[in-house]
Formats: sequence, structure tokens, C-alpha cells
Amino acid sequence: MTPATTFAGRKVALFGLGGSGLATVRSLLAGGADVLAWDDNAGSRDRAREQGITVTDLNEADWSGFTALVLAPGVPLTHPEPHWTVGLAQAAGIPIIGDIEIFCRERAALAPDAPFVAITGTNGKSTTTALTAHLLRHAGRDVQMGGNIGTAILSLEPPAANRVHVVELSSFQIDLTPSLKPGVGILLNLTPDHLDRHGTMENYAAIKERLVMGADLAVIGVDDTYCAAIAGRRAGERIRLHVEGHGDAAGDYTCAAGTVRGPDGAVIAEVSGIPSLLGDHNLQNAAAAVAAAIRLGLSSEEIAAGLRSFPGLAHRMEPLRRIGKTLFVNDSKATNADSTEKALLAFRDIHWIVGGKAKEGGIEPLAPLFDRVAHAYLIGASSDAFAATLEGRVPFTRCGTLEAATEAAAQAAGAAGTESPVVLLSPACASYDQFPNFEVRGDRFRALVAALPGQAEA
Repeated sequence: MTPATTFAGRKVALFGLGGSGLATVRSLLAGGADVLAWDDNAGSRDRAREQGITVTDLNEADWSGFTALVLAPGVPLTHPEPHWTVGLAQAAGIPIIGDIEIFCRERAALAPDAPFVAITGTNGKSTTTALTAHLLRHAGRDVQMGGNIGTAILSLEPPAANRVHVVELSSFQIDLTPSLKPGVGILLNLTPDHLDRHGTMENYAAIKERLVMGADLAVIGVDDTYCAAIAGRRAGERIRLHVEGHGDAAGDYTCAAGTVRGPDGAVIAEVSGIPSLLGDHNLQNAAAAVAAAIRLGLSSEEIAAGLRSFPGLAHRMEPLRRIGKTLFVNDSKATNADSTEKALLAFRDIHWIVGGKAKEGGIEPLAPLFDRVAHAYLIGASSDAFAATLEGRVPFTRCGTLEAATEAAAQAAGAAGTESPVVLLSPACASYDQFPNFEVRGDRFRALVAALPGQAEA
């Protein structure tokens, strides 16, 4: 745990008693703060009480005595309308912050030069975070990984000169972190997402931009217009990442044919042939992780060994098993078309399991890649809409459930007689129509694949 010593003796309002909220309460209490915590959900309040946390209705509190409102990242700050606690905090003239801000204040107070890598982007940030942490751990570093991936940041060990924090940040978290100044800030890409919470794409991009503008070293993917513009505004030290492009400025990395090259054209990293890093999007992710590793002093040999041993991220283009010639891939984390695009680009002869709770735009943006799909197997609430999109363009079967789709896809791929068929779960949808989250969906697919008959290929 990181005790929030910078709030010692101060009175703090906290709203949101989910996992990160509970971790934040414990951190504040350990640091000597007086915490008044609340949640609109009665079940969340009960769970907090069961853990010995005092719960106080902030509607009835005297806000004039609070130093800050600590808001859970899932609670609306601005859109579609501010949460009621936001209005009370603004009326009292107190700052509204999140748990990442508390960590940043602790780092500034305890070890301002402690290694800190912060990673964001619409897609790829979890893989990049996990890979960066893996490279550093594999090289023997003391690494703490968390934030928007895995462990709440204040549940990690405190900042220290010999300890690296590798942290994934969502736009919600960045919006609550005014003093964010990582040693290495990585912005991978930007496409429309969470616009219900930010209002416009411009607002969303401006929030993401804060992460790299405050960093000592900014690493920015420049293959979309928003990130290219952000890189152009970055005045300090930067590295621009191009996929299948050509660097045209000092500090550029270019990524093509499984290879990452530096600004002088020299090979920095080889990614081709690593099963956990398939696809151009993972080449960009690897380039960003390598840039951070180089900055933190890893040798080329340490980086190469770390890349080769990376196990990959669960539910993100995760190779599960090969039966005969058929490869089964779990990409349950692909909850929108942009994410699924990366998986479709990585393979051909795809038996595609797709569907769930559809996002705006559905799968029409994927039409240029339909020629890679041998057959689609539709599941979930989006089946009618996706059938209409695929009609006359891709053969499809309405399967309804993941169980039926997995069985049908495995049989068809095995009987196809083609050289390298792939059964790919890449739903391009949220899971909430049939599963609590994408992890449960991916775990179910993994279990179904493991239970399939057939001899695994050596």
C-alpha cells in the first residue's frame, strides 16, 4: 500500500466505494487523513462497512471543512451531467481529484525522481502496460504495475528511487489528475470512445494529451490525426511512433515487417515470430514499451529476451490452442470495431465469432476486411444488426450463444481443408447482454476450446 501521507491531518470527502475507492480510503486512513466516504449504491456502502470503513452521507456533510473531493473514475465529472458531489465540491471551492493524483502527490513528496511510466490511448494500452512491466521485471527491476489494469494504484508499494511504477491510465483517471508528470508518458492512438462522458472527440483528445504534455519524455503514436497534432504541439523531448511509415523528424521510430527501427534506421527490436505480439498494432505497442525500457536503462539484450518471453495479455489476441491446422484465438477484450480491426488484420481464413451488445456504428467500419473472413458466427443481442451488415458480403450463421458458435466454428474450420484456419473470438461488442464483463466471456471461450476433442498439434 501507498499511505497518503500528503493528506495527514486533513479532512477529505470521498465518493465511490468500488475496488479503487476502497483502496483509496485505506490509503488515506493509513496516511492520517480524516475520511468521510459515501456511495449512492447501498450494496457498496454495506461492503465498505463490512471492511470497517465508516460511511457518511455526504449530502448532509459540512463541505467547508474538506480539503478535497476524491472521486472514483467511473463517476461523471462533466458529462452527461456532473455528479451531485461535483456540484457540492465546486460550490465549496475545493479541488476534485482521483487516486492517481494522490499517488502523484506522494511521489512528488517522497521520491520525485522515482521511475514512473504512464500509458494511455484508446486501444493497446493494457498490452503496452503489461509488456513494459514485463520487460523491466525480466531484467530484474522492482516493478509495480496497476492503475486501470489490475491493481488500484494506491494498493501498490510507495514510490522509491529503485522502484518503477508502470501505470495504465484511462481518460477518466487523467481528468482527475491535475499534477500528472510521469517520467515517461505514452500515448498510443486516439479514436472515438467514451464520448458520452467527454461530450466531444476534441474534449476526449485534450484530456489524453495532458499525460504526454506533462511527461519528461513523451512517446506518441502518430498514425491518427489527433495524435499527430498532439505530437506537433509537444515542445519537449519526444519520440514519434510510425507503423508502416517513415519517420520525418528527429526521434522518430518506424515500425514495419515485425521490426522497430530508430531514427537512424538501426534495428531497435525484432517482434516478428513472437506469438503474443501478432499484428501491426502490437508492433506499435512493442515499440512504445521498448522506448520506455531504453529510457530506464535496459540493454538491447535485456529487451530482446524480455520480448521473446512475453506471455501476452489475457483476452487480447491470446493464442489458446492449435487443433490440427486450426489456431484458436481469444480476443474477448475487443469490445469495439476499432479493436477488432487489429485482430482481423493479423490473420486470414478467419472463422469469426462476433456479437454481443453492439457499440455505435456496429461492424460496418470493418467492411474493408471482410475478405479475410471465411465465415462469421453471430452471438448475442447484435445478431440481427450484424446479419444485415454481413448479408451478401460474408457467409454467416446465427448461433446465439458462445457455446454454439465455438462448436460450429471449430467443426467448420477443421473441415475446411485450408492451410491455416483461425477460429477467432473478437466480438466487436460489449459483453453485457450475456456476460458480466469481457473477462468472463473470454474465460468461457477458453474453457470451451480446452474441452474440444482433437489432438493438439505439437
